[in-house]
Amino acid sequence: MGDLINAIIMGIVEGLTEFLPVSSTGHLILTAELLNFTGDRAKTFEVVIQFGAVLAVLVLYRKRFVKLLNFKIGNGSGLNALHILLAMAPAGIFAVLLHSLIKDYLFRPQTVLIGLIAGGILMIIADRVKKKPAAEELDDISYKQAFAIGCFQVLSLWPGFSRSGSTISGGMLFGTSQKAAAEFTFIVSVPIMAGASGIDLLKSREFLTLSDLPLFLIGLLAAFIVGMIAVVTFINMMKKIKLSWFAYYRFALAALFSFIIL
Repeated sequence: MGDLINAIIMGIVEGLTEFLPVSSTGHLILTAELLNFTGDRAKTFEVVIQFGAVLAVLVLYRKRFVKLLNFKIGNGSGLNALHILLAMAPAGIFAVLLHSLIKDYLFRPQTVLIGLIAGGILMIIADRVKKKPAAEELDDISYKQAFAIGCFQVLSLWPGFSRSGSTISGGMLFGTSQKAAAEFTFIVSVPIMAGASGIDLLKSREFLTLSDLPLFLIGLLAAFIVGMIAVVTFINMMKKIKLSWFAYYRFALAALFSFIIL
């Protein structure tokens, strides 16, 4: 029963934080420490529940993804497959080259705290020096902006930095609105997360057992349900609040956990 409760808690944390600029990886690492839910089995579980968050975006933006399959590219075509490829390329290349290094040295509470603080500082900078949006809506994002957002996504390879925090900040610094950058981040996150999680799952297949199937499914379902709620809520929030508010939350979280785990 203890593991099932842990699965629900971890699934909720994943779904709630994956698309907020607060670092889902950081929250999962810190939550796992508090629950004492660690080890190879727990790490494999964390990989599995990320698919729940991916599924949430696929369901909510299903019409967008169907449109992307047309591979219509060119001026006036709105968001298309080339935007996604340009945004994926930088982080994808670095992830392949540095995968082992990141997993071995950065997935620990101390580095997460550094990422939370550094990412928060970036978000405050983006809020204060952002350009007047040239891209108010998702379909207004240019290829140059897509690539710039992709370059900022590289920062999210450091656990605690946050994929959405990095990419939304990058979008704002290069002339997109908060809302457009957030929606673009959600869509780009699907192939990135699916690919990264798929690689991790393949490497961790020896820790997958039939007896753990209920545990993994419950966590995945919790991440999916909460993820759908979080995405819709966050998009509405982006119309009303500043990115800096999430930065202050990150600072408070880092301070709290520095006392608990360090």
